[in-house]
Amino acid sequence: MAKMSDIIEKFIKELLDDSNSVQIKRNELADYFECAPSQINYVLTTRFNSDRGYYIESRRGGGGYIKIIKINLNEDDYLSYLIKEEIGSNLSYKKARLIVSNLRERNLISQKEQKIIFSAINDRVLNLPVDKLRDKLRANILKSIIINLF
Repeated sequence: MAKMSDIIEKFIKELLDDSNSVQIKRNELADYFECAPSQINYVLTTRFNSDRGYYIESRRGGGGYIKIIKINLNEDDYLSYLIKEEIGSNLSYKKARLIVSNLRERNLISQKEQKIIFSAINDRVLNLPVDKLRDKLRANILKSIIINLF
């Protein structure tokens, strides 16, 4: 059985298939899925963030809403943004996996390429005694892979 977070994510992505943005009320969505509003917050913060190509606007209060906007950059702009803004000079394994998964989700890389990249940036492969060195090396490797793939 799928986790509630996966179900909510899939539902929101289906809403986004029709347009590049969707406006929802957190409490109404929580009622629909019979879950706590904090579950909706969790999905929004972990599955719909800038690392994954989304922007969230929110307005609090009785007439409040949450607006999810899918960032539509052309391929060159997106890759440039990844290299300059998202990867930077240090990159944790968790964030690197998010970036690579997003490339796969956007069909910019194949599933096989995704697996190869995961293998190349894994903490076990980058077995260095200092975390900062590992994160710096991971950032350089991922940048190099992206530049050479595209």
